[in-house]
Amino acid sequence: MRTYLVVVDEDEAARVALRFAARRAARTEGSIEILAIVAPPEFVQWGGVQAAMDEEARLRVDALVLQAAGELIDEVGLSPAITVRQGEPVAVLRETLAERPDTAALVIGASASGEGGPLLDYLTGPAAAAMPCPIMIIPGSLSDEAIDRLS
Repeated sequence: MRTYLVVVDEDEAARVALRFAARRAARTEGSIEILAIVAPPEFVQWGGVQAAMDEEARLRVDALVLQAAGELIDEVGLSPAITVRQGEPVAVLRETLAERPDTAALVIGASASGEGGPLLDYLTGPAAAAMPCPIMIIPGSLSDEAIDRLS
């Protein structure tokens, strides 16, 4: 079965990428795996404050992923696999792909404005040649109608 790995975060481009991947998976009888990455904690001198910050970040990512999964189920009837990991985004992505050699494609959204971020920079640089699967970069400026037409 084709599995599309979609990296999600709070950017609107992630929602666009997820919509595209969901429609591709539905048309190819594939599946979706959502990867959410919790940024590594910044060092805080007081342990209690650090624990509270870590918990808050984790809860925010969990809510984001659950919302995305609910939209997939409602819109295309797919129930995604969900992976939430903490760490540096590039390292987490490389580890995840190494553990899933059956990934058909990595789907990531490109923000409609501003910087691309560490993952997009990594995936559009020399490392792209060594990726174990195709990379689909979905423009965050696409409308839902355009996504539906293109996927």
